[in-house]
Amino acid sequence: MFRLTQDGDVVRLVLDRPEARNAIPAAGWRELERVLATVEGRLLVVSGAGGAFCAGADLGDLPALRRADMRAALDALRDLAMPTIARIDGACYGAGVALAMACDLRVAGPDARFAITPARIGVSYPQEDVHRLVALVGPGQAARLLFTAGTIDGAEAIRIGLAELAALDEAAILANDRASLAALKQAIALGVRSDREQDRRFDELIAGEALARRLEALRGK
Repeated sequence: MFRLTQDGDVVRLVLDRPEARNAIPAAGWRELERVLATVEGRLLVVSGAGGAFCAGADLGDLPALRRADMRAALDALRDLAMPTIARIDGACYGAGVALAMACDLRVAGPDARFAITPARIGVSYPQEDVHRLVALVGPGQAARLLFTAGTIDGAEAIRIGLAELAALDEAAILANDRASLAALKQAIALGVRSDREQDRRFDELIAGEALARRLEALRGK
């Protein structure tokens, strides 16, 4: 159900099961992990076909869902060395929110709708995804979303931090250096005050030829 295309330096991953609003069956998580292992580019954009981002896990297949498969796929998305963007239009529910949260940035279109609904059917939400949710919106808003299972629109998602933007020009990211973006992504993910490996990468990039070429180009402008 995952369609992968290359658009120059942009890799586009489309959830392509519109008849089910792109709900992910149990076997889909292993498929997603396999697809992500083939990704090569400078930017990954995740979206959904047919007017929905992802309606969550396929409820008809829910008893077959294995948390470890879901975790491996979402961690593979999180760990890609390139920036990742979730472009959200229409429904983004349950596991679809977890998928979006594994990306670096979330762009909520005018029709985006978000809900995290495990409490409605008597299940929980993976702890790793609860942790990501709290990191984005804080414990109070996380409790609101999880306890009420209510739906919010894209503007509200941006207001509370579940999404960052209503629109994003991909060229603004592609204009920047690949190695620098990878180092900055790793620095954000570490979430620590200092790290020797990040210090080494900083020193390496400062002394590199790519910086000299960029500075020369800037001087030319």
